[in-house]
Amino acid sequence: MSMPVSDSAVLPLQIAVLAKLGADAELMALAKGVFDWVKEGQAYPYVVIGDSVETPDNTHDSHGSVTVITLHVWSKYRGYAQALTIAARLRALLEHRPLTIAGHRHVATYFVSQQTLTDPEPPGDIRHVPVSFRVLTQVSP
Repeated sequence: MSMPVSDSAVLPLQIAVLAKLGADAELMALAKGVFDWVKEGQAYPYVVIGDSVETPDNTHDSHGSVTVITLHVWSKYRGYAQALTIAARLRALLEHRPLTIAGHRHVATYFVSQQTLTDPEPPGDIRHVPVSFRVLTQVSP
């Protein structure tokens, strides 16, 4: 699919990340799925594509973007071992690895941050690890 210069990299990037993660047998053995939305009653653990922030990264002769995309690991395992193992697999799949992004040329993917959080709502048994990546792209000619 050819994308006009004015189109954002966010949706094609999200599609590329979902495809790459969903195709990885090791990740799918660790998690019950990778989603852009979660149905009611989804079994734990799972990964959700979350918020993205896109900023222009143009050069004198090309249009590009820097997109920070956050993936959310959700787990009910006691402690963080399960969620952090899944987060490590996300890093292994995305950090400094090529992505095929429709209408865009992938330049690089960098790990930005991860955080461990516990759901404060009773019973407090849900672990949450957001993992963010910075993805540089250029619009394909």
